[in-house]
Amino acid sequence: MIVIGITGPTGAGKTTVLNVLTQFGAEIVDCDAVYHKMLKNDIKMLSELRNRFGNDIFGEDGQLRRKALGDIVFGHPEALSDLNAITHRYILRELDGLIEHAKWEGRPAVALDAIALIESGLAARCDVTVAVTADDEVRVGRIMDREGISEEYARKRAAAQKPSAWFEARCDHTLRNDGSREELEKKARALFSTIIPKEEL
Repeated sequence: MIVIGITGPTGAGKTTVLNVLTQFGAEIVDCDAVYHKMLKNDIKMLSELRNRFGNDIFGEDGQLRRKALGDIVFGHPEALSDLNAITHRYILRELDGLIEHAKWEGRPAVALDAIALIESGLAARCDVTVAVTADDEVRVGRIMDREGISEEYARKRAAAQKPSAWFEARCDHTLRNDGSREELEKKARALFSTIIPKEEL
């Protein structure tokens, strides 16, 4: 079984690429969704966060107050580093379990969908990494269509993320998506047919 890391900026077309991987029989893991689920119910991780950042990051209902935690770590490199050290350790452990389960199921591949694939160290868990990128103007248009937001806000969303070139320089392969969905699907199928071993399909 092969582990494929999928990353790239918002509006580039990662969802389309992941849908193609599903057609190949791959297990798709949304790393952001896994993280947010763990922020709600991973008792050990939450306990460690409480020990480091205090009780004020939790509400009366016992749930983590993400904004309160954000207020502590953003703009404070040491605190942010501590947060990442705690959460990345637990997330990587959880993802290792999901990868093993997919292997047990006989899946030909696991696709890890992660915007912070490179920065988190998660890329080291992957056999191959793929950047899905697009021209900034194309991305802005897609974000506006997808989320029904203004052009100004869409541009702010796009500008807040690393540029396409950053992802392209750090991944093994790039799927450039400046055209239609059908064109991207064709490119993705061609790429994954060379990446996923034939005996696995």
